Amino acid sequence: MTDCLFCKIVSGGVPAKKVAETADVLAFRDINPQAPTHVLLIPKRHVAGSAAELSARDGALIGEMLALAARIASDEGLTSGWRLVTNVGPHAGQSVFHLHFHLVGGAPLGRFGT
Repeated sequence: MTDCLFCKIVSGGVPAKKVAETADVLAFRDINPQAPTHVLLIPKRHVAGSAAELSARDGALIGEMLALAARIASDEGLTSGWRLVTNVGPHAGQSVFHLHFHLVGGAPLGRFGT
């Protein structure tokens, strides 16, 4: 997909500060961090939209993304906790419509939910 910002990052057309990657997932620093550690994890292939478009056939990809998030959190020293968030739709704050997760931590994040 040529007009997708995250696809351009995967292809090297847009620079990013890479943190880690696997065969199918790329992790890089958010350019507008909301916490001391703020890393985006994206599938290397274009997964249009958000988590709302996922199905059971995406289980291996999601497992790979979660495992990489845990590895990055450990590598970043987030021993006091971290949060993994995905926004679904504009009302949730989603601005790039390519599946992605935000890994945030490194400071108290405040209570979320109950």
